[in-house]
Amino acid sequence: MPDSTSPDLAFAAHDHTHCAHDALERAEALTKASGARMTPVRRRVLEILLEEHKALGAYDVLARLAVEGFGNQPPVAYRALEFLVEQGLAHRIQRLNAFTACTHPGQDHAPAFLICRLCHMVAEAEASAARTALDAEAARAGFQVERSTIEALGLCPNCREAA
Repeated sequence: MPDSTSPDLAFAAHDHTHCAHDALERAEALTKASGARMTPVRRRVLEILLEEHKALGAYDVLARLAVEGFGNQPPVAYRALEFLVEQGLAHRIQRLNAFTACTHPGQDHAPAFLICRLCHMVAEAEASAARTALDAEAARAGFQVERSTIEALGLCPNCREAA
């Protein structure tokens, strides 16, 4: 079985309850250490993102929050998602205009997102070599990269097998 930071974990059979529980514990410890506050809404949004290895839109998250009594105004979801991204506990997937829980919280890493175009499962892969190459090319042009996102679209093992 892949370890908890392996990109194929999202596509492999694993004890997801254990996976999500560990991620929540890490998130609580990281926010406490940084002096940030994990409010009930922020915690619930992270729990929602951790339920599956999929990206969810802000309105999907908001709908879940509203049903559970956390409010139904878009800022409720957007503020919580923004906090999670700022704290390194979630990532925004531009292609899907959605968010996914970070599988490497608290670690300095350069993620690449492997997005299944059929089921929308998302795996987070390490892309430090690609980032190093990008930084080198940018430096040659006199440009300093401050942030980059790599998103790869394709088919996950389950969808490839079904096709």
